[in-house]
Amino acid sequence: MAFGIRRQELTEWKEKVEKGEIAFLTHYWYDERFPQYTTVTKVGCSDIEKLAAWGEKYGLRREWIHKRNRFPHFDLLGEKQIMILRQEGLADHLKRFRLASKGEGEK
Repeated sequence: MAFGIRRQELTEWKEKVEKGEIAFLTHYWYDERFPQYTTVTKVGCSDIEKLAAWGEKYGLRREWIHKRNRFPHFDLLGEKQIMILRQEGLADHLKRFRLASKGEGEK
């Protein structure tokens, strides 16, 4: 379940994904399979080749792409999420979701 995002943010993410852009959406999240994580970043792009190439530079494997509907995406969690957000210059995501000063999952 997703929490902490506005409808407009989700709409903008979907539009970028459908246009073939690499798009980032971070939100609060709960999944009983991963109780140590409280956020996820979805990195999407409708161009699977482009998304796979983007992921490869961060050690993400093509088979990890969620191919759901019109919005293929990687789910980023924990230290990998924080590292990628930093490298992509998305400090606003880190600050907003309080990821900048902690390693999520290290509670």
